[in-house]
Amino acid sequence: MDIVQIVGDFGFPVVMVVGLGYFVYFVWQTITNIIDPAVQDMKTTIIRLTDQLRLLDQDMIRLQEKVNTVLELREQKHDEKKSGKAEQSGPGGKKTS
Repeated sequence: MDIVQIVGDFGFPVVMVVGLGYFVYFVWQTITNIIDPAVQDMKTTIIRLTDQLRLLDQDMIRLQEKVNTVLELREQKHDEKKSGKAEQSGPGGKKTS
């Protein structure tokens, strides 16, 4: 059948409603069969990546604590050396034996 004859037999509005109905059906099927599974797969990937990000954040916190501890110990050692030199030197900065 020719589209012109269908429009002549049933009328333009009826043909357009049927066409739009098919369009809605086609879009619905595409969303249901293609897009929804892809979105579910992406949700799984996002959850996995979020978990990895949390683990990396925890690792960064642990690493920062270690670096802070090392810097603190280094500063204490530097202060001890400084105070040890001050105790060894007498008045005027000369060493006393």
